Amino acid sequence: MKAKSWLNIGLAMTMLATVGLVGCGTKDSTDNSTASKTDSTQELNLALSDEIPTMDLSKATNAISFTLFANINEGLTRLDKDGKAQPALADKWEVSADGKTYTFHIRDGVKWSNGDPVTAKDFEYSWKRTLDPKTAAEYAFMVAWVKGGDEYNQGKGSVDEVGVKAKDDKTLVVELVNPISYFPEQMAFPIFFAQNEKFVTAAGDKYGAEADKVLNNGPFKFTSWVHEQSATLEKNDTYWDASKVKLKKVNYQVVKDSNAALNLYESGQLDRTGLVRDQVDNYKGKPEFATQPELTTGYIQYNQKVPVLKNAKVRQALTWAIDGDQYADVVYHNGTVGATGYTPKGISNGQGGDFTKDVGDLINRKDNKAKAKATLQEGLKEAGLTEFPKIKLLSDDGDVGKKSTEFIKEQWRQNLGIDVDIETVPYKLRLQRSHGHDFDMVVSLWGADYNDPMTFLDMFITGGSFNDPSWSNATYDELIKNGKTEADPKKRMTYLYDAEKLLMKEMPIGPLYFRAKAYVNKPYLKNFQWRVFGPDYELKETYVEGK
Repeated sequence: MKAKSWLNIGLAMTMLATVGLVGCGTKDSTDNSTASKTDSTQELNLALSDEIPTMDLSKATNAISFTLFANINEGLTRLDKDGKAQPALADKWEVSADGKTYTFHIRDGVKWSNGDPVTAKDFEYSWKRTLDPKTAAEYAFMVAWVKGGDEYNQGKGSVDEVGVKAKDDKTLVVELVNPISYFPEQMAFPIFFAQNEKFVTAAGDKYGAEADKVLNNGPFKFTSWVHEQSATLEKNDTYWDASKVKLKKVNYQVVKDSNAALNLYESGQLDRTGLVRDQVDNYKGKPEFATQPELTTGYIQYNQKVPVLKNAKVRQALTWAIDGDQYADVVYHNGTVGATGYTPKGISNGQGGDFTKDVGDLINRKDNKAKAKATLQEGLKEAGLTEFPKIKLLSDDGDVGKKSTEFIKEQWRQNLGIDVDIETVPYKLRLQRSHGHDFDMVVSLWGADYNDPMTFLDMFITGGSFNDPSWSNATYDELIKNGKTEADPKKRMTYLYDAEKLLMKEMPIGPLYFRAKAYVNKPYLKNFQWRVFGPDYELKETYVEGK
């Protein structure tokens, strides 16, 4: 998911690319035969790793918000255990022979939590609101794949020319610029969810800022939000599939410190929590412990507005000088591995294989680490500098973020002979500063929104919403453009292979690791379903048994 939290304790994210949903705490994640045995008090206690940045659907960019949206709202489709689209608010859909036009049919009986019917017009309004330049939605780039969407978002076209139309209350017609084979799967991602225009208008500037300014149509309702402290979800009885929802309440606490979160877990105040490096060995081998890889990359962004960082050799040296595998062990120690490129292991190549395996090790730290110092000196000379200037490395203020920046600082001191200043700030502020290009270097995370390399690679096109380092390369832009328009799967993937290689040659970002997660959960927690991409998990069929 995009712009994920640095220390995502309560919201560990994605899973292997071959699995869409993975149940935790039960052998069969789809077996509901034990419903009669479930505890009468169906409450779940979880942690949020930070304050919820926003609950305005069009303006969300982060794992915390998107995961909450996936549980309080629902899309036209929902992903099954294999990551394939299944009917949700739409009970069926058709696609044209050329793959460019989709017609979705809204099922009968779907309602908002205020009693209003969910209509095709709610989807049309939502998508156009996200695309509206006045909304300034950073995730508009995904909706801009709709015909006329990019032009409208860039202020060059009319809203009436956007290819999403409510034919009637039950029928939504979507026209795409180019065929997208995974478009039905994308409909399960929150940016494509509906919004109620009447509710949004009435809420005004407060929309998505308080619990009573959030409207729901999914398994749960967002009923309380004490900023920086807690949030609560309750079962939504107006949800069309409410009979499958067992939990009555989900209690969230904001817990930024990993030791505090573990103490809450051990005292029974949390039902699951993520583990950081120093906690892992104490739980290995225990039934409640598990570790799994994610589709998430950690990396450093080098701001091109900083003179010394405009030089590619300087950026290469900074990246090569960091031992990725050592970083993974020192900071995580949970199955996380050093990065070999930007796109993480497990992302599909569209032909049944692994994109990252195909493209190979593009960082090659084993050989390049030894020449990092000499490369830095070459870069400084090209930049007209005799020494590396004093600049800052920005990160989240959680304990993992602090440990990470300390490790990077020391690696650069040892291997390059340079010293940088460290600045740590709250997660929400780090996001704001990253997207506002207000940094020298910043440690970031990126997770898959969908199972295709484009979810990583299209970030760095010139002027892209998430091109935080402000990098620009015409050849790269053309490769991404071709990757979006090419219909032949093999030829399309060749463009993306070349884009990844160019990105790792120029290195506007320095990949550090491909992340895994380690966590513990109580044995009574059943059907906790992890998402392979997009929001972290779904609680629709989660329940408590034997507490």
